[in-house]
Amino acid sequence: MISSIIFIALLIVSSTFFFINAKKIRRNILLGKDISITDNRGERFKTMVLVALGQKKMFTRPIPAILHLFLYAAFVITQIELLEIVFDGITGHHRAFRASLGGFYTFMVSFIEILSVLAFIGTVAFLARRNLLKVPRLVKSELNGWPKLDANIILIMEIILICFIFMMNGADEVLYSRGQSHAENLGDGSLGLTISSYLGPLIYGGMPNAGLHVIERIGWWGHIMMVFAFLNYLPKSKHLHVLLAFPNVYFSNLKAKGQFTNLFEVTDVVKPNFDPSYQPVLDPNAVIKFGVKDVTDLNWKNLLDAYSCTECGRCTSACPQNITGKALSPRKIMMDTRDRLEEVGKNIDKNGGTFVDDGKTLLGDYIKHEEIWACNTCNACVQECPVNIDPLAIIVGLRQQLVLEQSSAPNELNGMFSNLENNGAPWQFSPADRANWIHEQ
Repeated sequence: MISSIIFIALLIVSSTFFFINAKKIRRNILLGKDISITDNRGERFKTMVLVALGQKKMFTRPIPAILHLFLYAAFVITQIELLEIVFDGITGHHRAFRASLGGFYTFMVSFIEILSVLAFIGTVAFLARRNLLKVPRLVKSELNGWPKLDANIILIMEIILICFIFMMNGADEVLYSRGQSHAENLGDGSLGLTISSYLGPLIYGGMPNAGLHVIERIGWWGHIMMVFAFLNYLPKSKHLHVLLAFPNVYFSNLKAKGQFTNLFEVTDVVKPNFDPSYQPVLDPNAVIKFGVKDVTDLNWKNLLDAYSCTECGRCTSACPQNITGKALSPRKIMMDTRDRLEEVGKNIDKNGGTFVDDGKTLLGDYIKHEEIWACNTCNACVQECPVNIDPLAIIVGLRQQLVLEQSSAPNELNGMFSNLENNGAPWQFSPADRANWIHEQ
């Protein structure tokens, strides 16, 4: 009874903190401009199934894709066992599902154990890739400090969680074989688990029953405490993508790569010059902002992108500008956007729900002009992202702010803008002279 009370209390506290943090993240995302993404629902659902659920884009790189699949499958399937643990914790039972499921229970838990072994292999491999092999895209400068630590923390947590699973199952396997398990009316004999039926007797076979009960309880409580810890660590980690990848892919841009979206603020002003029947929507006396200066100038999908970033670096490793030594890193663009959004959110919390100007902006303080102008808008980063994040949309918005609001652009572009204004074309020729080349010998 006491253990059930303790479990329920921990469950309530853990869930409460998670929902508080989740609510803040939702609030932060909705700080962005409102846009409507309700078209092509069938295509969006199909894309979500293939890309988010099916991991389609991951398999452009088979080795990390297979390793990630091990972790992904284990994470999804072990939620079944987690349901039993939660039920047992609330009711005070032990392996409550075994009696009703019979042989299928043994199959299910055995399958989870096999996946757990594969997840262990994948986790160790990912740790080695980051810290020993030092795969280039995983050791870029933007990952120094917290991002690197964050990645290692979650991988170590995964290893500890798996160890607790086998502590619980292995000790329980030996207890069952001795007819000493504290479960009710389940009989004696082996549980028949694929891994623990061998691992348990090998490690715990010589231990007394009292020690086995302690080991089993440590494994059980350790498992659920790691789940609670992970639940509340998630909102502060890049691993939030395990939840946000699905909505992010669903709402991803389905337009052809390279198709840009015109600024409505510009279109509304210019269109009457070409269509006299068009009635402007915006108030001509209102102060209109062009482009993106801070995170609140982005739309909510851009901010959802930032929170969904896995920091895998596939975008940066595919970026031709980064490869050739330019300052641009699409991954850093997304990380900077998320960091600034988190800072704005903390500002709002600190000031009772109102943002107080802190003298900082996304443009300049987080993302430098050099980074923005290094981009050649090739969409390689967009193509590579395994969860359909669009760093280019943010880059273009920042460029629009520089050009339209601050009249700041490289000299090469200023010359082109001048030619467009005066000649109607990027070239330094008047319209009357454009056909002169046909008379040249």
